[in-house]
Amino acid sequence: MRDNAMVQIMALKEAPLDALQKKYSELYGKDALSNNRTYLWRRIAYRLQELEYGGLSKKAQKRLKELIELYDPINNRTLRSKSIKKRPDFRDERLPIPGTVIVKNYKGQKLEVKVLEKGFEYSNKIYKTLTALAQEITGSHWSGYEFFNI
Repeated sequence: MRDNAMVQIMALKEAPLDALQKKYSELYGKDALSNNRTYLWRRIAYRLQELEYGGLSKKAQKRLKELIELYDPINNRTLRSKSIKKRPDFRDERLPIPGTVIVKNYKGQKLEVKVLEKGFEYSNKIYKTLTALAQEITGSHWSGYEFFNI
């Protein structure tokens, strides 16, 4: 009986988008807001396994939430030193932590910008600000935060 979930999951792997959206609605009781086949298939697979084998315990769910709050790799302000604000050259808190890669599609081209401790790396060149980088890419003045949707 335990192979039932795996059989259903594999049968849905190549299913058309409308079939995945219908199955998602059946399992979650609401319409699927996504048109991404891979995302829907993964969410359906998780839910089928959850129904077949049981979900995470309350203790595990609580611990997972604690870890997300503590170690969110993109937006966690607590990973940054509070003493940085005392220095005149502090990092803007709107920026993701160093090492994060910002991805943007611009005019059919995929741009990947790596966040550094002091600046940004794009095409093996270092830029001091996102605004300077956006201007280099577009040829006109842009707010770096607005261009990269930060």
